[in-house]
Amino acid sequence: MALAGDLSAAEVASVMPGRPLRTYPALLSTGADAQAWARSGAPAGAVVVADYQASPRGRGGWPWTVEAGRDLGFSVVLRPDLTAEREGWLYLVVSSALADVVGSTAAVEWPDEVRAGDRRAGSVGVVAELGADGVDWAVADVVVHGAGPPRAPMLSAVVAAIEERATQAEAAVLADYVPRCATMGRRVRARVVPLGPAGTVVTGRAVDVLGDGALVVETDEGRRVAVRPQSLGALEPAPPPA
Repeated sequence: MALAGDLSAAEVASVMPGRPLRTYPALLSTGADAQAWARSGAPAGAVVVADYQASPRGRGGWPWTVEAGRDLGFSVVLRPDLTAEREGWLYLVVSSALADVVGSTAAVEWPDEVRAGDRRAGSVGVVAELGADGVDWAVADVVVHGAGPPRAPMLSAVVAAIEERATQAEAAVLADYVPRCATMGRRVRARVVPLGPAGTVVTGRAVDVLGDGALVVETDEGRRVAVRPQSLGALEPAPPPA
C-alpha cells in the first residue's frame, strides 16, 4: 500500500529536514507506535504520521476518526521538564499550539478540542510516562480535520508550534489560552474517572484554568474544585441550578 504522496517520507522530510520521522501508509495507531519509540529512546521532537489509522485514540483512550487523504493524524514525542503533578499542563501546551496554527479566530474547548467557528478543527491527547523525577516522556497525539492535501506543511507547522509553546513560561501560555477558551463561564458537569454510579461528579461554572492544566469549577455551594485533564472522564453541559 503506497503512502499518500503528500505524506510520503520524502515529502515530510522535505519540510521537516533532520527530524526523526516514521511515516506509514496505514497503522493501528500513531500514538501506540510513538509510545513504543519513546520507551526505546526516541528523542524529543520525533514524529510518527500515517495516512490511515485503524484505531486512533485521543484523551483517555477515546476513539477518534481520522479520514484518510483528508485529515492529518500524527503523534510527537516530548521530553518536558515537568513534575508528575503537572503532566496535564501538556494539554494546554498542545491545544494552544494547534489553535495558533488554525488561526486567530480559533477557540479551545478544555481540555482537548480546538474549534474554528462551529466546526471542530482538531483534537489532542497526551500520554505521559511518569518516573521518580517527574515526566520521563510524553506523546502528544493530534488530529487536524480537513488539513489537506497537501498535509505535510500543516504537520510541520503544528509540530513547530508545539515545540514553541513548550518553551514558553506558564503565564504566557495561560494569557493566551484562557481568553480563547470557550469553556470559561459555562455551567458544566465534569465526570471524573473511573466513570460509573459511584464516580465523582463536579457540577458548576467553569471559572479558571491552572498551571497543572486543571479546570476550576465553582460549584453551586461556592466551592472551587480543580479537575485535571488526565482525570477527566467526560465534560458535559449542565442545566441551571434548581
